[in-house]
Amino acid sequence: MELTERQEKILEIVKKYGPITGENIAELLNVTRAALRPDLAVLTMSGYLEAKPRVGYTFRNGAVESEIRKILNRYRVRDVQSVPVVVKETCSIYDAIVALFTEDTGSIYVVGDDNYLVGVVSRKDFLKTTLGQVDINKVPISVIMTRMPNIITTTMDETVVEAVRKIVEHEVDSLPVVKCFIDKDNEEKLQVVGKISKTTVARLFLELATKRIEGV
Repeated sequence: MELTERQEKILEIVKKYGPITGENIAELLNVTRAALRPDLAVLTMSGYLEAKPRVGYTFRNGAVESEIRKILNRYRVRDVQSVPVVVKETCSIYDAIVALFTEDTGSIYVVGDDNYLVGVVSRKDFLKTTLGQVDINKVPISVIMTRMPNIITTTMDETVVEAVRKIVEHEVDSLPVVKCFIDKDNEEKLQVVGKISKTTVARLFLELATKRIEGV
């Protein structure tokens, strides 16, 4: 990880004066404690610094391990997943857009008559459609959705790290969390039971960062 100039200065200060509180570091750098908080969170979660309540920050000697990966590997998707927005494939594009905004979501998952996953539609898909000549009140969402098997999914037992890797590698905003079933024809069917998104992961990072620097 490439550090900023201020983060490098923070490490120099902690090496020289540690243990040292965040307030004292801010004074030496002539910045506010609030301005310094994101940098301290990054350095702590990345393994460069150790934060001890009522003691301060100390420098970690030796090789720096990926603290972020270590922490996130403790979490499974089931621990952070949110409620998905699901519509039938016969739903009109207009009604799906209404659901998109009323539920404040970035993606909508589409299911068939058997309630198994058949597609996904993103905000970008809706935007491209509404800029065209399509009658969104009459055309079903199935016309514009990305269909199976071209949908990247995750499961409740998968680690958050693996889910994040899929989001980054496939450049998607979210993943449907699914349970797998085998139907009477011996075909794999996926039931949507949740969602994990960039926002979900950002909230987890914020929660972990806040916990790590609390009381320092």
